[in-house]
Amino acid sequence: MKVRTGKVTKEYRTVWLEGSTVRMIDQPKLPHVFSIASCRNHGQTADAIRTMIVRGAPAIGATGAYGIAQAALEFRGSSMKAFRKHMKAAEKLLSSARPTAYDLFHGIKTVMDGALSAGSVAEAKRRAVEAAGYYAEWSAENCRKIGEYGGKLIRSGYGILTHCNAGALATVDYGTALAPIRHAHHAGKKIHVFVDETRPRGQGARLTAWELAMEGIPHSLIADNAAGYFMQRGEIDMVIVGADRIAANGDVANKIGTYEKAVVAKENGIPFYAAAPSSTFDFSCRTGKSIPIEERPEEEVLYMFGKPDGIMLGKPRVRIAPRETHARNPAFDVTPAKYVKGIITEKGIFRPSQIKKLRTG
Repeated sequence: MKVRTGKVTKEYRTVWLEGSTVRMIDQPKLPHVFSIASCRNHGQTADAIRTMIVRGAPAIGATGAYGIAQAALEFRGSSMKAFRKHMKAAEKLLSSARPTAYDLFHGIKTVMDGALSAGSVAEAKRRAVEAAGYYAEWSAENCRKIGEYGGKLIRSGYGILTHCNAGALATVDYGTALAPIRHAHHAGKKIHVFVDETRPRGQGARLTAWELAMEGIPHSLIADNAAGYFMQRGEIDMVIVGADRIAANGDVANKIGTYEKAVVAKENGIPFYAAAPSSTFDFSCRTGKSIPIEERPEEEVLYMFGKPDGIMLGKPRVRIAPRETHARNPAFDVTPAKYVKGIITEKGIFRPSQIKKLRTG
């Protein structure tokens, strides 16, 4: 992705491995401060996933893959039996960091399979690093292809609604929902993006708007409750969101509030698309009812992120509710397949009833 700091523009990926250190864009500090976080062991990498220094299903998947590679590099000894025990413990820790995003488990398994198939510890370490690098490249390329396929759906003059952040920051590069938007913009199509603020963590306001600003893509930030208004006025022609897990029947789990947007889009005759790589599909979940939904701390609802007095807060500390009030904070909801016009993948665009084709490749 393009990042502009002052007069300098530089290309960055969201997460990468340098030696045995996982580096990532520190997302809670955006949009006011751009900085790189460094995780020097797999425990720190798991914490970065849990605390959402890195977030977005494909980015979490790559980070999990790098975390397993870190764990392999951390092992001291030559016993494969002890190495396997060490790796299984690392797998358990990293897998527990976020429960909903399926890419996390996909990325971890890819590296575990590579490492544990080796005949020696030295070979296992080499295979783990190679597998993590391969997984990240594969994930980025999938998102690029999503952009190519999805961009064909967008016509010049379109108004496009997106929810949460499914841009490059949510992936290794390119994005999922934002990949078709980027592709259309670079093709010279005149488009305008309506960006839901996405309470309570404000990923739309803080991250999606920042990415679009970096790319020079026309956009307007809107309150979550305003999407229906713009749909009624005919200013929105399509909705594209990302996904954290997609069930075998095409039900889509995504950031809380996505379900509402899909229902209102259906009422207004507006096509609703989800964009996701094949690593996001969980065919062991027959329907969305089987997808675990993470419930995050109530502080995210009771407090607001912000930049008071020019200081960006890494945690939400400006309270907006009475001290006596408690909150519920589900991080995701499930949009039933009947509201989904199509799912944009690296292998093409599929109706929910067609995604079984992805199971066989």
